[in-house]
Parts: sequence; structure tokens; C-alpha cells
Amino acid sequence: MDLRESYLAMIKAMPGGWGAMCGALAMTRDAVENRIYERKGQSVLVETALAMQSFSSTTLFAESIAVASGGTFVKLPDDLSGGNDILMQKFQQLYAELGRFSQDFAAATADDVIDKAERRMLEADGARLHKVMAELMALTFRIYCPNGGVDTEVTQ
Repeated sequence: MDLRESYLAMIKAMPGGWGAMCGALAMTRDAVENRIYERKGQSVLVETALAMQSFSSTTLFAESIAVASGGTFVKLPDDLSGGNDILMQKFQQLYAELGRFSQDFAAATADDVIDKAERRMLEADGARLHKVMAELMALTFRIYCPNGGVDTEVTQ
């Protein structure tokens, strides 16, 4: 999802759609559209995009920034009181994704050739595996490391 798609999706996700989002941003629909579609030299400011994300109760802007940066956005739960249970659920999800990848890998390589569709499928599987693993690591560090896993030491 690119930035423009995230802006439009946030508007759609907000109860009341365009009217509600424009009202919350204190802008006319034309003003919002001009920024989203980059008309007349205008663009959406980061602060505006973050406000849209907050108003729509989504993480779509963060997700689009992560994708544009070659990464994956990982949303972590706010309540970590059931730490081991949360980690166990992530391990279960990781095993399920690994099983799915294994099945798809076997099917894709059965004829000794991976075609374009099979490659897309395996890349999507890999991305899901990577995301679950990143979530698992982040949760582990937030639960078990001092300072919630924030490493204050700079390494080079």
C-alpha cells in the first residue's frame, strides 16, 4: 500500500468517511483532496497523516511508511501482563506460517521450476514469516528486557 492508498483507506475506515475526516481535520474536502492527490503544489504533512491515522483508529500510515522503507510494520499489544501466553501464541502463529511455507515450497518445487505465481506465493509466505518473527522478537524484548527492550546503548 502506497501513501496515497493509505490516506484514502484511512478516510474510508473512519466512521462517517470523507465528511467526518474533513471535519476532524478542520479542512474542506477540496483541501484534503488537493493534499492527497498533490494538486497545486500541496501534499499531506506527516502531522496530518498521523492525525488521520489516529482519527481512523488504524495503523495504515505507519504500514505504508514501513513498506516504502522496505520493511514491515509490527503492531504490538499495549497490555503485556500475560507475557508468556502472548509469546506462546506468537510461537504457535510462527509454526503455522512455517507449515504453510513448507507446503507451498513443496508444491512450488515439485516440478523443479518456480514460476512467477509460485514465486509471489513463496515471497508472501516469507514476508508473513518475517513479520511474525519480528513480532515475537519485539514482544520478547519488551517483556524480558530492562526498559521495555529499548536499547539505550549506541553500537557501531
